[in-house]
Amino acid sequence: MEKNPLKCLIMATLLEAQPFIEGLSLTKQTEERIPVYRNDDYILAISGIGKTNSAIACTYSCLKFSPSCIVNLGAAGATDSTLSLGMNFHIVKAIEYERPRFKSKNAYTHTPDFFEGFSSARIATLDRPVLDPSERQRLSLIADLVDMESASVIQTCKKFKTKCYLFKYVSDTADHIKDKDIVENIRIYRDSFFKFFFESVTPLF
Repeated sequence: MEKNPLKCLIMATLLEAQPFIEGLSLTKQTEERIPVYRNDDYILAISGIGKTNSAIACTYSCLKFSPSCIVNLGAAGATDSTLSLGMNFHIVKAIEYERPRFKSKNAYTHTPDFFEGFSSARIATLDRPVLDPSERQRLSLIADLVDMESASVIQTCKKFKTKCYLFKYVSDTADHIKDKDIVENIRIYRDSFFKFFFESVTPLF
């Protein structure tokens, strides 16, 4: 399948995506089955939260648009107590913590494409939010961050032989155990995350 120059951004929620829609002057494409915003250079698909939703959106984007690459962007929780709200990371490995291999019982791991020169992190992808501080601590043995989409985006891109990059920012730590706190932190840090993406990532495409 021939790729075109379009870059496809996959984000879980409109809350996270709003600065990207405004900052890139994206227009909603009302005929699409999944919420899609675009301009001449970028497509932004709002997947919804979770592995299944992100895999569907990624599959749809690959089949519909044949982009040159997929970029998964958004918020993630910190498992490492040294990480602070608003820190930006380039994901270099995603671990499916709840999906062990049949024989070895080791968790499935997925490796995306990545650029040199960014602060990197490993991310654990689960089917549910992780708000319990003790569970974050257990996950810190294998991952720096936790989310609900990364692993499935990487796996889908591998199937379609499409380059895949992931950038996440810290929206919550062990001090944040309520959903409303995470939502508020997303609102606070989403603009600086877009600025980071626009100034540091887009020149690399």
